[in-house]
Amino acid sequence: MARPRAASSWPRVLHPSYYLRRPRRLLVLVVFFVGTTFLLWDRHSLIQRHEVEELAKYLKGEGKTFQLDGEDESSSKTAQQGKSEQEGVEKEIEDPITEDRRSQVKAAMLHAWSSYEKYAWGFDELQPQSRRGVNHFGGLGASIIDSLDTLYIMGLQPQFNKARDWVAENLHFNKNYDASVFETTIRVLGGLLSAYDLTAEKMFLTKAKEIADRLLPAWDTRTGIPYTTINLDSGRAYNPGWTGGSSVLADLGTEQVEFIGLSQRTGDPKYKQKVENVIKQLRKNFPKDGLLPIYISADSGQPTTGKITFGAMGDSFYEYLLKVWIQGNKTEVVKHYREMWEQSMEGMMGLVSKSTPSGYTFLAERSGSSLFNKMDELACFAPGMLALGTEGAPPEKAEKYLTLAKELTRTCYNFYMSTPTKLAGENYQFFDGQDLQVGTPWNILRPETVESLMYMWRKTGDSKYRDWGWDIFQAFEKQSRTPTGYVGLRNVRTGEKDDMMQSFFLAETLKYFYLLYSPSSVIPLDKWVFNTEAHPLRIIPRVDEPISLEDTPEGKDSSMQTKSGSTQYLRQRRINPGGR
Repeated sequence: MARPRAASSWPRVLHPSYYLRRPRRLLVLVVFFVGTTFLLWDRHSLIQRHEVEELAKYLKGEGKTFQLDGEDESSSKTAQQGKSEQEGVEKEIEDPITEDRRSQVKAAMLHAWSSYEKYAWGFDELQPQSRRGVNHFGGLGASIIDSLDTLYIMGLQPQFNKARDWVAENLHFNKNYDASVFETTIRVLGGLLSAYDLTAEKMFLTKAKEIADRLLPAWDTRTGIPYTTINLDSGRAYNPGWTGGSSVLADLGTEQVEFIGLSQRTGDPKYKQKVENVIKQLRKNFPKDGLLPIYISADSGQPTTGKITFGAMGDSFYEYLLKVWIQGNKTEVVKHYREMWEQSMEGMMGLVSKSTPSGYTFLAERSGSSLFNKMDELACFAPGMLALGTEGAPPEKAEKYLTLAKELTRTCYNFYMSTPTKLAGENYQFFDGQDLQVGTPWNILRPETVESLMYMWRKTGDSKYRDWGWDIFQAFEKQSRTPTGYVGLRNVRTGEKDDMMQSFFLAETLKYFYLLYSPSSVIPLDKWVFNTEAHPLRIIPRVDEPISLEDTPEGKDSSMQTKSGSTQYLRQRRINPGGR
């Protein structure tokens, strides 16, 4: 009769004495543990080797479109780097600080998206503190469309799939809503085209064509210069009273990338013809300094004001002169865009001023012949634009552009660091002996400074731009993050919060942060161009088109080479009611 074992005793196979009496079993156990350890370690090494090989593949144009966290795998070496991309990728992979920062940005996007998904799904934007959704863009699901490419690039596939399904099943444009042509173009049309380029899903292109067709009547004016507002249901277009009946420069000059891109992808030239006719009209009386006032008559094509600015209502016109040239792969067909841009940059040099005593470089505003020492945070896109524009410039000009870009980036960074909250105000005044002073004190999660930091990092490889970006990201985390999303500040001096998570925070601010801490081969700048809402579109060479500025003839676009009331405006990203 076997004796029962004590309740506290272990199974005998766990006692060392068991194996000491049975050397063969001890040998088997040792072999098992050694073999298992070897297999696990070998698998770990294989995974690491595979990741490096895959990175090398996409640098050569092999492998999938996205690799790290869903980032773009594109082939060639970017023109912005002196070292090879493979060396740069390997260096960044080995940098745990950069990886950690990128992971934290991705977590911030997930928090913002999850909050929107929980409290405002299907609405345009989330009010985090009220925990509800609001529609400022006609109920087109602006946050969903604006987030598509950000989710995809970050590898947040389940979230992207849900957003894609909403677009396919719920996005309709037959709404009795007076829409901003500009905002609808950059957010909705741009977001859909970017999603199409990233995924090749035809549904996105079909939806893009649908919204573009509803916007087209806005260009039916005496000159072809579009009205700023259109009813999506009736097609009635008009300019609001607060502009004095004029069209806005940053509106009429910031639709070219999207509509040209749509013509390239559909083969229908009508879209590019509409927006390129606008440039033809502006060139008829383009000023010698290349600087246009912010209001233009849609009837005569003439300016109706003397105000010139690289801030609100002027900014992205100049951005798109450069980007249409890049979008067309810098061919002869788009050469006149580059020429106009360089002419405008020479004029911009006349707005460059410096503060005292710290010597902050800033872009003044002009009215007639008078300069005003004021600069919008919106104008902080300019350093990135200048860095991007060094490519293709003669050496002397390239050096001048980059030097100014560095100086302006320093100023924009200090827009943030000079306030108690470390978040920038909407605009700044410059007074003798006082450097910069906050003008309009709110911060609505704008992206422009982060955008320029991303371009400056890619152009120069100087790690200070990543460090500056991290200072700003940490300020957003401290001041703007809430349990239910991200909010802006009503006052950057006091830290008082507002109740709005702008859709461009998901489309632009977080995307540019993410790219700032990603390899430069993720959405490489020689393969993609960003629209002004940070939606990346593939660069497609424009060739065999009439170079004349006259309207192109009817027929299929031969450049197609890819896969077959002012209250409303106060909410919109490019209008600065606090400005002069």
